[in-house]
Amino acid sequence: MARQPSEPPPQPRVPRMSGSSQIPIVAIVGRPNVGKSTLFNRVVGERAAIVEDRARTTRDRLYGEGDWNGRRFLIVDTGGLEVDPRDPIEARVQDQARIAIAEADVIVFMVEAIAGLTPADQEAAELLRRAKAPVLVAVNKSDNPKRELEAAEFYALGWEQTYPIAAIHGRGVADLLDEIVAALPPESEAELARKQRETEAEAFSREVEEGRLEAFVVGDEADADGADGDDAAGEATEEAVEEAARRWDALIASESDSEPPAIALVGRPNVGKSSLLNALLGQDRMIVSEIPGTTRDAIDTRLPWGRTEIVLIDTAGIRRRGRVAGGPAAERYSTLRSFRAISRADVAVLLIDAVDGLTAQDAHIAGFVVEEGRGLVVAVNKWDAVEEKTGSTFDQYVEWIRHEAPFLDFAPIVSISAKTGQRVDRVLQLAVDVWAERRKRIPTGELNRILADASARQEPPPVKGRRPKLFYATQAGIAPPTFVFFAREAGSVHFSYRRYLENRLRDELSFLGTPIRLVFRERATVRLPRRRGGKRTAARGGRRGSAPAKTTGARPAARGGRA
Repeated sequence: MARQPSEPPPQPRVPRMSGSSQIPIVAIVGRPNVGKSTLFNRVVGERAAIVEDRARTTRDRLYGEGDWNGRRFLIVDTGGLEVDPRDPIEARVQDQARIAIAEADVIVFMVEAIAGLTPADQEAAELLRRAKAPVLVAVNKSDNPKRELEAAEFYALGWEQTYPIAAIHGRGVADLLDEIVAALPPESEAELARKQRETEAEAFSREVEEGRLEAFVVGDEADADGADGDDAAGEATEEAVEEAARRWDALIASESDSEPPAIALVGRPNVGKSSLLNALLGQDRMIVSEIPGTTRDAIDTRLPWGRTEIVLIDTAGIRRRGRVAGGPAAERYSTLRSFRAISRADVAVLLIDAVDGLTAQDAHIAGFVVEEGRGLVVAVNKWDAVEEKTGSTFDQYVEWIRHEAPFLDFAPIVSISAKTGQRVDRVLQLAVDVWAERRKRIPTGELNRILADASARQEPPPVKGRRPKLFYATQAGIAPPTFVFFAREAGSVHFSYRRYLENRLRDELSFLGTPIRLVFRERATVRLPRRRGGKRTAARGGRRGSAPAKTTGARPAARGGRA
């Protein structure tokens, strides 16, 4: 539910990593445009943050996972620190940066050698001196020996050591990471246990590959007690069996798919994506403003859900292609990251404005989600702004959306208000249900029963005088569910009949909110080549000379006789 103004501000919460308890956090802070996002991208190993030669590009806190010298940690990219921002959005950026400072275990204070020590650096240093976490001063853009010497100027800030680096080239970053790892708090018991499981699993996997494991037959008394009844040998065998089973369990646990469901919040600018995320988390995790385009990066946040957790991805608003092409570079990068977020998500929640209704751009975004094979939930936001609602208003909205975008007939629709918190939890419930539907497996027998009933009710229409015939079907994959139909004249199956089969599958098996893929393949058949003359008759038992006899009008030789 949305937080009321009278309530005290919530304490910042650290995103939880899958399969572990809280791990250390490293925050990168500094004045605007010193290269914080460049260092963030280098540490996480991908271009996760938007980098542009323009100040104030980063706004929200962006989390990523780093690993150095066997230590895992979360690294946080933040907006530039400013003491007295005049822009209301920049004021919220400062709140985000201060939250990152408060929750960090190690702080990397970034400055840059080209501009040298500035008043903004000194103001940021004054703020960081009150931080409880250790501070490491990284002098960025020190990409040659001369600038490394100039970095000594920053000893005036009062810290004992500075670290000259060039984040864009990687110069000096390894030394900085060594110091970061040395400053981290000791590893937790859960992290040490996770490392032990991974080590055992790797060792066991190598032994399996090298064939150095012996087989044990469970329940065989002769093996358990030994041929001569030696109790000591039996106990040793049981211990070996238990050890092998424990190592096998560790291998299975390390290779299991433990990734939680990833749910992306997508839509046009200013439809309430960040407001919905804040309402779900119960805190101001994202900067919210009436100005379109406030969010720029695709931000991942983990949220506990029952016995597991889910990943919520807040994305930048996707504008029309013409506006993006003529806009600033940061806006183009934001749009690309939004599409990438859809591609890596399991389910997309498409937010539409209840006042504006379904627009052409909303349909375009939904079409991209379907093409990518992702699950889809349509959330009609700002429902509180709809005037003169009646008991049938929502049903009319649903009917109108189905009419305007008939390809979304499988997607559930829910009306919400991120501002008031109305039915926001219902969005997550539907998204998790859709995630489960995407991973559903159907037994081949049940699938072929549905196919037989559908074919008996309506046969495939003939195309150019040739009627396809469906023989059997099987499920080839999940996420999205993919079915392969083996048929005669598979290429002639009309699109209307494909739609008919999809509707029959949905009537019987639901597949709520997920697109399904139907693939038609020609059934493999083996046909002997036609042969002429004696070769063909010899294959039938020696009817040689039958073709010449037919030509001359003579009677064919007796079956099995000679020519």
